[in-house]
Amino acid sequence: MATSFIRTPRQYEQDCHILHSYFSGNVGAISNKEVVGIFVNRDSNALKLIRQTYSHWYGQDLLQFVSNVQRNNSFARIAYLRMVEPYERDAQLMRHSLFGGSLNLNTLIEVACTRPSSELLQIKHCYQTQYKSDLEKDLTMKINGGFKEILVAVLRSCRNYGSKVDMSLAMCDAKTLYEALESGKNIDQRTIISVLSRRNNGQVRAILSSYKQLYGHELSKSVKRSKCGQFGKELQVVIRCIQHPEKFFAKQLRMKNADGREILIRTVVTRSRIDIKGINKAFATKTGSSLENLVVREFGSSKNKNNDIVVGILVGLIKGG
Repeated sequence: MATSFIRTPRQYEQDCHILHSYFSGNVGAISNKEVVGIFVNRDSNALKLIRQTYSHWYGQDLLQFVSNVQRNNSFARIAYLRMVEPYERDAQLMRHSLFGGSLNLNTLIEVACTRPSSELLQIKHCYQTQYKSDLEKDLTMKINGGFKEILVAVLRSCRNYGSKVDMSLAMCDAKTLYEALESGKNIDQRTIISVLSRRNNGQVRAILSSYKQLYGHELSKSVKRSKCGQFGKELQVVIRCIQHPEKFFAKQLRMKNADGREILIRTVVTRSRIDIKGINKAFATKTGSSLENLVVREFGSSKNKNNDIVVGILVGLIKGG
């Protein structure tokens, strides 16, 4: 859990001393527990103040330092993800998923569909500032098929981020979506995209809840039918991610691929204090094992001296919720 008491400048200096000793190779002067405690128990504001204090005392941007070595260093990757501003982190994830080599649809879906609409707006602004490019246009250029329209619609919906959830409107939209899916020989893709582009993520979740209340099953079940085609399959992925993000993340963690460690680190760090306990439960339901056990399997058997700290931080974030 994040520390609840107000930390003094002296305490931030002590944290900086611990980190400087570690990164300077003077590990005998500190314990792994001290390093782990900083990244488990400090909230985002405290970590920002640690960065400022570190810069003052040691003349170095701590975030830039860990950024430079994060590619092949799991601890540095964790440290970076814990310290960077969430909207900056997510703008980078989107950019890399689009232009980092092969297209990474799963990460694009992850960011677009699991972040609150207010954060999506910040991500789009940061993307524009950092890369001098428009995120929606880049998505349109790089993605084909239904995912292009669906994800762009989700991104556009963030313009309505300040709106409160309106259950009456959600009921009306649920009926509109039912008609779009059920009334004709083919589904009405234009209407579905229109609804997704005009309602923020919170409102979309209310629509999905209303849909089940009205028709006795989730909307994702309706798009399983053969007439929905490929668009329906892609819509189902996005809808399920918005409605049940914990299941989406748990599925990602079960997949065996070259990015397995990155997905594990990113999921635990970015979803800690949000829904990591729900993800852990969903993962355990499908696998019979916990995320803590997955962390130990991935990092506990290596002789890399950083890995004890990696395990300590990740397990601490999972347990802290």
